[in-house]
Amino acid sequence: MAQITAGLVKELRERTGAGMMDCKKALAATEGDMDKAIDFLREKGLAAAAKKAGRIAAEGLVGSYISEDAKTGVIVEINCETDFVAKTDEFKELVNGIAAHVAAVKPADNDALLASELDGQTVAELITAKVAKIGENISLRRFALYETEGIVATYSHAGGKIVTMVEMKGGDAVLARDIAMQVAAANPGYLDRTEVPTSELEHEKQILTEQARNEGKPENIIEKMVVGRIEKYYKEVCLVDQAFIKSDDGEAVSKLLKKANAEVVRFVRFEMGEGLEKKNEDFAAEVAAQIKG
Repeated sequence: MAQITAGLVKELRERTGAGMMDCKKALAATEGDMDKAIDFLREKGLAAAAKKAGRIAAEGLVGSYISEDAKTGVIVEINCETDFVAKTDEFKELVNGIAAHVAAVKPADNDALLASELDGQTVAELITAKVAKIGENISLRRFALYETEGIVATYSHAGGKIVTMVEMKGGDAVLARDIAMQVAAANPGYLDRTEVPTSELEHEKQILTEQARNEGKPENIIEKMVVGRIEKYYKEVCLVDQAFIKSDDGEAVSKLLKKANAEVVRFVRFEMGEGLEKKNEDFAAEVAAQIKG
């Protein structure tokens, strides 16, 4: 029996693409025989799943979970390869099940979440099994977990393409959900003006100053124009300065919150696939690729 060293596990992982723990188990089960370990992983469907890891998983779903007392909230993004799979009940159940699991185990990061146990297996093993069954690469991208003495609310748009979460002190669940809807629709970058980085603000002022100069405005009024345009900038990027989307008269979110004696503590917005490279293949090419594969 060959000694199961870290190097042997690494080699098997590189040859099959299977997870570290799966490789270790395979080597233990086959007494360190590399070829048998590869067969072992293939038989378990793990090596076949790993071969798909190179595919771009840029579709998917953002799921959410809110506890009954609205004190704990989670949103999680899990990616797959096609919108078709993302719309299936099985994929939706996977995403929402992992969101609820995050609330239960409170992992520190993705690695901790993947290593945590869910229904007798790790989340990583669960995802690998789904990859083998569904036939597409599936990857856990990110999650956010809020716990509070106040209120947590979520809002989902377009069937999980955009999901937001808000933590609020005071007010009620209806207001919290309205603010979460505001975040989804208006996409603020910051909660309030104090969060805007000085470097970003200075950069914006430089751009606005040059805009005014290019418009032929005299230097003695450019500064006043920039001040006015910075106010407009704040109303675009800061949540509390934005016009509330349900208001007919452009009432600011800050005024809405003040009336309810409420305060937004923080918010997060996940837009499915943002920043990920998308596949550029037509349907016929995809079918042909699957037939060849």
